[in-house]
Amino acid sequence: MLYLHDVWVNWFEGEENGYNVCPFHEWRKDDGVELLDQVPLIKVETILFNYIENDLAELPQQLMDDIFQKAYLRKNHERIQLDYCFVISDGTGIIAIDTIGYNIPIRKSRLIPRQEQLVYEMLENHEAGKYSFKGEKGKDFHILSPEPELMSGLTRKERQLKQLLFMALDQLHSSTNEAEVRYWYTEWCPERYSHIQQMEFTEAWSHLYSELKYGWTDKHETFCENIIKGQPFFEKLWELENGSKVN
Repeated sequence: MLYLHDVWVNWFEGEENGYNVCPFHEWRKDDGVELLDQVPLIKVETILFNYIENDLAELPQQLMDDIFQKAYLRKNHERIQLDYCFVISDGTGIIAIDTIGYNIPIRKSRLIPRQEQLVYEMLENHEAGKYSFKGEKGKDFHILSPEPELMSGLTRKERQLKQLLFMALDQLHSSTNEAEVRYWYTEWCPERYSHIQQMEFTEAWSHLYSELKYGWTDKHETFCENIIKGQPFFEKLWELENGSKVN
């Protein structure tokens, strides 16, 4: 088995989508970066890599058995054994996983560029391991787990705010309040006011979502700030990303 040593990781916990596992250049000073003293490195087929990177589903038992208790965390000069921690790659993408004792990839991290280069070199002449798993049919995306293309090209802050906006839109959808959804669609597109007033709830919400879901602009950010006002949980998430309270 191949091993990496002295690997810096920045765990993102409970993230099912790989686009929320931030690359090194998006790491922040207040992120809890840790040092793995040793971690097994496994080459897998692309379909399995994508399954692990973009889901919180059950890992192949054979993979779990292969890497059991072979990783160590270095903390305060101690070497702490980890049950199920490993780095996988399909030769293109790379991700570190720690299940914290479960059989799903609870924590995920990217590597620093120097370590990524080392992974490519170590795996260059290795065949991908064969592991059977249940999730080969692909993944269903939805408003609270958006398609990767909706997050493509955005910064870490923009992705977080966009997901906050989608959470607010999902809540708006759950309300089935026709007057409210017309109000917010008019806020987004005031020039269509008279047309929006003729829309039923489903039509108005669908149009609003379809117009908001692509890209991210200052207009999106302002709309997000307005729609979350007066909702403490959403306001706290806004504050964490913007460093300021909702105006």
